[in-house]
Amino acid sequence: MKKHHTKTKGDLGVLKAQCALAEQGYSVLIPLTEHAAFDLVGYKDGRFVRVQVKYRSLDSHGTIQVHFRSTWSDANGLHNAYVNKDEIDLYCIYCPETDKCYFLDPKQFGKSVTLRVNTSKNSQEQGINLSGDFLRVP
Repeated sequence: MKKHHTKTKGDLGVLKAQCALAEQGYSVLIPLTEHAAFDLVGYKDGRFVRVQVKYRSLDSHGTIQVHFRSTWSDANGLHNAYVNKDEIDLYCIYCPETDKCYFLDPKQFGKSVTLRVNTSKNSQEQGINLSGDFLRVP
């Protein structure tokens, strides 16, 4: 797979999210600023949803790790800040290995969530989040 620059990955994730939302019947609205807490807005049946998009690759365990935080660096080093879940209605996670978008409500989880794509080595099924359960907007 071709390596992508971080900004290119983000752009691809947002484009895939737009397609996935449109396929589910949403009109997609794009903010005029990069400083909003969300990347786009979906509108359907009189309801607006603010969507934060993340590009996440499958890890060596067959899972997608999602942390509800922003990370950036500047002259003072690396910084992390947890997202304000009141400003975001949905996270859309685009995974290039599956070429799918996964939608989840960040308020249903703590500081992070793991989505399982591949079957675990011990075949555990309880207490895990199967990625296939998150293919549609809740």
